[in-house]
Amino acid sequence: MKHIKIFDTTLRDGEQTPRVNLNAKEKLRIAKQLESLGVDVIEAGFAAASPGDFSAIQLIAENIKNSTVTSLARAVKSDIEVAAEAIKKATKPRIHTFIATSPVHREFKLKMTKEEILKSVDEMVRYAKSFVEDVEFSAEDAMRTEKEYLVEVYETAIKAGATTINIPDTVGYRTPDEMYETIKYLKDNIKGIENIDISVHCHNDLGLAVANSIAAVEAGATQIECTVNGIGERAGNTSLEEVVMILKTRKDLFEGYTTNIDTKQIYPASKLVSLLTGVTTQPNKAIVGANAFSHESGIHQHGVLANPETYEIMKPETVGRNVDSLVLGKLSGKHAFIDKLNNLGLSGFDDKKIEQLFAEFKNLADRKKYVLDDDIISLVSGDAAEVVKGRLSLEQFEISRKDSKTKAEINILLDGEKEVSASYGSGPVDASYKAINRILNDNFVLEEYKLESITGDTDAQAQVVVIIEKNGKRYIGRAQSTDIVEASIKAYINALNRLYQN
Repeated sequence: MKHIKIFDTTLRDGEQTPRVNLNAKEKLRIAKQLESLGVDVIEAGFAAASPGDFSAIQLIAENIKNSTVTSLARAVKSDIEVAAEAIKKATKPRIHTFIATSPVHREFKLKMTKEEILKSVDEMVRYAKSFVEDVEFSAEDAMRTEKEYLVEVYETAIKAGATTINIPDTVGYRTPDEMYETIKYLKDNIKGIENIDISVHCHNDLGLAVANSIAAVEAGATQIECTVNGIGERAGNTSLEEVVMILKTRKDLFEGYTTNIDTKQIYPASKLVSLLTGVTTQPNKAIVGANAFSHESGIHQHGVLANPETYEIMKPETVGRNVDSLVLGKLSGKHAFIDKLNNLGLSGFDDKKIEQLFAEFKNLADRKKYVLDDDIISLVSGDAAEVVKGRLSLEQFEISRKDSKTKAEINILLDGEKEVSASYGSGPVDASYKAINRILNDNFVLEEYKLESITGDTDAQAQVVVIIEKNGKRYIGRAQSTDIVEASIKAYINALNRLYQN
């Protein structure tokens, strides 16, 4: 059996997606879902990057028991010390340290010679090893580094105590053939490599991240670094759901290859990450996209009705999707609700949590004709729709329209004091935001407003994502409701509370 470890970096590289900003509580929720998913390693963040990142990593390290928890750290003593402190209470701690090795990085970013980099690799891997047994070393921009020099770099890391070496295609430049050849070359030429994990971290700038990762596995890699929905900087990272399902679906090519992933948790994980980051997946996204198991063509529909294998190479249930599932309503009981959670792969809640979720389900069911699977997944995501606690909270609002003008009257609590404001706008959301701005009398910019439907029909839940900017810093707010205006106001207040927390 050839076990392939899944290293998930949604909370580190994934959070580097432009305009994504998760707080510690949200990161912990995603980490717990990743643990349920069965990922081997959770890269919880970059501890030295900010106090917020440090706190989130620390929180995750204290709560995750089954997956290894790691923090990224530059090959710098202070970074390694902060990382070690952040993961100190992890059941399975790892430090992931890195330094760039390609000619362009050596000359223009590091301004270091090859010998200086080798010395740093030796010293910093040994230093990381003094804190934890499990140390991963990455040569940043490895795929644009001379192969002979890479052998020296990785041999140095292994001799210093690295238990995993990572070969990143940092800028998504290489093709599958090139990836295969590089991994094979390194495996054949690095002394001691047979005793450690070979990892790959591929970016998707040319749309080849998944293909390159699979090629690396064929050449002997034992760990794939990836993100849920493939999110990440620029064009993103290797998509976790795609590489996992390739290995699972193509047993004819990957006989004996295994992962620890519970594939029924893939879709719930995808929805959770999408809801909390505000980054939606395109409808035709493989595995988790809205259309991934849809058939509109009459020929396709006829074939699928006769035998799903005519046009489906995997069952939707395999990844936690139940296309023809029973919908729930306000008359549905707790047993049906629990059964739905289990069918969606959302199990493991204690009785108290079940009671809370069931009460929230009933409240939602009172506002909707039917509660669909995506509604349930959204609900279990926790307080994705809850306003971040802070200086502001919504009391009530009223929208009216007269003589082609829209008016919003807003009652909020500001620092515990009731404030009332009214304003006209080009629509109910614009008017509501202007009314809130009158109360605050502050200078910030609404940089982005995004509205999407979580489910269909006229009573669908809407998710609103708002990004505001002040002094060069961005703050994200999100909220969900069957009322678009309510979701918009709560998302705005969510973002403002984050602004005032900093």
